[in-house]
Amino acid sequence: MKFIDEAAILVAAGDGGSGCVSFRREKCLPFGGADGGNGGDGGNVWLQADENINSLIDYRFTHNFHAENGKNGQGSNCTGKRGKDIIIKVPVGTRVFDKSTNEIIDDMIVNKQRLLVAKGGLHGLGNTNFQSSINRTPRKKTIGIKGEIRQLQLELMLLADVGLLGLPNAGKSTFIRAVSAAKPKVADYPFTTLVPNLGVVQMKPKQSFVVADVPGLIKGAASGAGLGIRFLKHLERCRILLHIIDLAPVDQSDPLENAHLVIQELKNYSETLAAKPRWLVFNKIDLLGKTKAMAHAKAIINTINEPKTNSYYLISAVNRNGIKALCWDIMLFMNEHKKHQYAAQKIPDNIKLIWE
Repeated sequence: MKFIDEAAILVAAGDGGSGCVSFRREKCLPFGGADGGNGGDGGNVWLQADENINSLIDYRFTHNFHAENGKNGQGSNCTGKRGKDIIIKVPVGTRVFDKSTNEIIDDMIVNKQRLLVAKGGLHGLGNTNFQSSINRTPRKKTIGIKGEIRQLQLELMLLADVGLLGLPNAGKSTFIRAVSAAKPKVADYPFTTLVPNLGVVQMKPKQSFVVADVPGLIKGAASGAGLGIRFLKHLERCRILLHIIDLAPVDQSDPLENAHLVIQELKNYSETLAAKPRWLVFNKIDLLGKTKAMAHAKAIINTINEPKTNSYYLISAVNRNGIKALCWDIMLFMNEHKKHQYAAQKIPDNIKLIWE
C-alpha cells in the first residue's frame, strides 16, 4: 500500500428537516387544531481514530463526505427521521486542521477516539408548536437549519518513541532491522528509504518502545531538497532522537561535516524538534576497528559540543555490535521519562463539541 500522510477533505453535515403545517381532520372533531410534526435533525460527521489504518490513501481520491439530511415533519404530530451520521476513519496519530483558518482542531492520538467535525442542522418546528388558546390553527412553521460545512486538512504524524536521524546510507534502516521485526529495504545507494518505517523493539514481555525511520536528510532539506524534510514531522512526537553517523561513508565524505549538516537542517526545520534529547550513534565501526572508530567519534563529539548530544554510542548495525546496550539504555530512558505530553492527556469523550 502506498504511504499517504496528507489529505484534504470536505465534510458536510446533514440539513435539519423542516416542520410541517397540518391540521387534524376528523368527523367528530371538526376543529381539531394543529398537528404538524417537527423535522428531524441533520446527521453529524465524525472522525474516528483506527489503529488498523496506517495511511490516508483512502482519501486521496475521495474528498467529499456528506451526512444524511433530516426528514421533514408530517401530520398527526409525526416527527421527521433524524439524518444518519457518518464516521470517517483515520489512522491513529492524525492531526486535523481547519483548512480555512489553518488552526489545529485536534490530534487523534488514541485508538477509537472520536471527534465531531461537522454538526448537523437543527430541525424545524411544526405548526403544533405555535398554537395557543386564541390561535388553534396556526399556519406557521420553521425550516430546518443548514448543516455545518468545513474543509479539513488531515496530516498523519506517526506515534513513535524513538526517531532516527541521519544522511542517506548512514545505516538507519539496517539499525531498525537489527532491533525489530521491521524489514525496510536496504541497499548501497542513497534514498533506499522512501517512506517512514516503524519497528517495535521488545526488551521484555511488558517493556518495549517504537522506533521510526524516516528518509535521510541532505543539504538544503529544510528548503525542500530531498525527501527527509517532508517526513521530519513524523519525529515530532518522539521522546528521543538517535542521530546515526556513518563513520565510513561510501562517498568518502567527512563524517564531522555530515553530522553538522544534519544538525543544521534539523534546526532550520524546527527549533522545537532540535531541542529534543538527541543521542549520537556512530555506525559501521566494523569497517574501522574499535580504536580508530573511538578516536573519530571523540573528535566529532568534542567539535559538536551540544548539550542535547551528551550521550553517544559506537555500534555496528550489520554485526549488531553495541546494539543491545543501546536498546537497554533507551528502555531505561523511556521508563524514567514517561509520556507527559500525549499519554497523560485524558482520553477524549465520544462527543467533543468543537464549536463551543
